[in-house]
Amino acid sequence: MGKKLLSIIIPCYNEEKTVETIYVAITDTMDMLPQYDYEILFVNDGSKDNTLNKLTGLSEMDVHVKYYSFSRNFGKEAAIYAGLTNARGDYVVTMDADMQDPPALLPEMTRILESGEYDSIATRRVSRKGEPVVRSFCARCFYKLIRRISDADIVDGARDFRMMTRDMVNSVLALSEYNRFSKGIFGWVGYRTKWLEYENIERSAGETKWSFWKLFVYSLDGIVNFSNVPLMISSYLGILMTFISFVAIIFIIVRKLIFGDPVSGWPSLVCIITFVGGIQLFCMGIMGQYLSKTYMEVKKRPHYIIQKSNDEETEKNK
Repeated sequence: MGKKLLSIIIPCYNEEKTVETIYVAITDTMDMLPQYDYEILFVNDGSKDNTLNKLTGLSEMDVHVKYYSFSRNFGKEAAIYAGLTNARGDYVVTMDADMQDPPALLPEMTRILESGEYDSIATRRVSRKGEPVVRSFCARCFYKLIRRISDADIVDGARDFRMMTRDMVNSVLALSEYNRFSKGIFGWVGYRTKWLEYENIERSAGETKWSFWKLFVYSLDGIVNFSNVPLMISSYLGILMTFISFVAIIFIIVRKLIFGDPVSGWPSLVCIITFVGGIQLFCMGIMGQYLSKTYMEVKKRPHYIIQKSNDEETEKNK
């Protein structure tokens, strides 16, 4: 029997300062795993810097390197999906290019998978050292919330750095939805997962591409994609406001009949109307999020478009 193939997927967006560093770290680590053949799949997500030229140079120097360059920026989720689609390995790894996912864990991950006890080795940070306090607090709140309202197993501090068997990768690819939230998808498909913990590692170079606003929008996508609780909340709010309005009407009628008080107080009336209108807009916004996701799904647009690649068998779009 030949060697097992290990596919390592690395999404890149303006990572010209880190791609060579992560490449060297991975190749050094793979030298310690001579029993495996490997391929490094760099997915260039429409970078505007010199990332593509760096990847082209690496691919010309090393046959283990493959690159897939998008026609524009489609987002990290599309990059991960493109990598999974084109990966041919028996084991498949997803990781970031900024060295916050340590390649030194690869030997331990392969050892655990080889035992046959698990189908996936995932990683999580046990601390958020170096992150802004507000961002760290909001992230922890998000994980607590989504674990309560979703049926997907999403662990606090979970990273995109994980190793999966071919069976699990095929199951993930079977979920071809356009609106993707990989952490939720990995948890939803199930399989036996082992969690490895490590301290937070700062980027080796460059700056994070995830602003607070982008993370907030991403978290909303995760909630909408894996829970219908927001819709239930809007329904419950509607029932509650209807009940309160009915009680208020009865109260006004009874007060008029018993005490003969005129109906007065237009400022309070305006406040109530504004409050109820806000509740209505909030509920419509929730429903709008679900409708927009449905709209994007039914159009059946491809997740990505690959403009350039050194892989002759690549899936140009899917």
